[in-house]
Amino acid sequence: MAVNQPGGTAYSVSISCTEMCGKTGTAQNPHGENHAVFFGFAPRKDPMIAIAVFVENAGYGSTWAAPIGSMMIEKFLHGKVTIPDQIYQRIIN
Repeated sequence: MAVNQPGGTAYSVSISCTEMCGKTGTAQNPHGENHAVFFGFAPRKDPMIAIAVFVENAGYGSTWAAPIGSMMIEKFLHGKVTIPDQIYQRIIN
């Protein structure tokens, strides 16, 4: 539900035509900013890829780790990245 349901923490990075499963998270860090986390796999039926993304000192998983994971899954499955440009630019920059 985090990826495929409107309002889910990773819904903004869902991949069209692919049912992806995933969970975002934020790991507390007593030494600085929290760590961003995303675990996912796709497609839901007969998965071809599983991924774990951990971005140190980045903050929320839905802001940083989920978009990175989504881009990597989409590139692997479809050979291209179609994530919204504003999200893509935030990650690249």
